[in-house]
Amino acid sequence: MTKVFVDTSAFYALADESDRNHPRARAAYESATKMNLVTTDYVLLECWFLIGSHLGRREAIRFWDGLRTGIVDMINVNVQDLDQARAIIDRFPDQDFSLVDACSFAAMEREGIASVFTFDSHFRVYRFGKGNRQHFEVVPQ
Repeated sequence: MTKVFVDTSAFYALADESDRNHPRARAAYESATKMNLVTTDYVLLECWFLIGSHLGRREAIRFWDGLRTGIVDMINVNVQDLDQARAIIDRFPDQDFSLVDACSFAAMEREGIASVFTFDSHFRVYRFGKGNRQHFEVVPQ
């Protein structure tokens, strides 16, 4: 089963029906039945803050409870990911990757995850591997 990393932007678009990406997020999520969805503890924290500040505490708790049902596998960002994230920030000085983005890139590389469910353009920009020639497959297109 293909592993697909779920980014904050996708979770938020699913949670907020008024988000411009909500219909595309919903369609992508509904077609994800043959995918193993994965995210990090950092994305959980970022989503908690974002959903709570925009949609309220009740929706943030609903999101968190949804993750606890097992709809996604949770991986933890470790010290090596933090070191790698710092190196990523240095390697791309012209980009404004957030700490969560850079840690997501590092965790995805560590776990061998090549696909990402996101609306964040940084996942389209980031390159890795020999000569920075590899890129993530972004869903939806």
